[in-house]
Amino acid sequence: MDIRVMRYFLAIAQEENLTKAANLIHISQPSLSKQMKELEMELGKTLFIRGNRKITLTEDGMYFRKRAQEIVDLTDKMLVDLEIQDYDLKGDIHIGCGETTGMKELIATMKKVHDEYPDIHFHIHSGNGLDIRESVEKGLYDFGLFVGKLDFSKMETYPLRYKNIWGLICRKDDPLASLPYITKEQVCELPLISYGKTTRRFPKRPKSF
Repeated sequence: MDIRVMRYFLAIAQEENLTKAANLIHISQPSLSKQMKELEMELGKTLFIRGNRKITLTEDGMYFRKRAQEIVDLTDKMLVDLEIQDYDLKGDIHIGCGETTGMKELIATMKKVHDEYPDIHFHIHSGNGLDIRESVEKGLYDFGLFVGKLDFSKMETYPLRYKNIWGLICRKDDPLASLPYITKEQVCELPLISYGKTTRRFPKRPKSF
């Protein structure tokens, strides 16, 4: 197994079609099909469910896609880093971020760095704390911006002096709209639209908004 085969696999997972994937990566469809069969034989797992018009990933295929993407991303990042000459400040910085007011300080810092070193490019990746921490530990992200308390024993940290205030958006005629503040007991049974795992976390004390 090598990086080239992983890229081929990711192209199929993206296009969900062998012919389209082959055209995308500029190889013949029979050759691509043969290499995927050899990959499955090497792994001892079935990665695809081959339909007439669409290819679907199996559960093993979805797991392999996630890990293959991490390996490919890390390889690309390494190749970029190796191209950077000594004392020549340029390249890409990848930052994983949660939704937080701390982004203000991050954006201000990014602007200062970019103004002085225009060849440095920033890439922002949104996600929850656990995913961002995992990506930082694996070297996929250079920095992470976190909300809440996690185990940071494997990395250096710098605390930002920002507080996040929870809020609830609702219709003006909703009974909750007339209240001075909302408690978790008042919303725990309501259907909510929220990001990721945030529905499980509430402020310890009610806060007005």
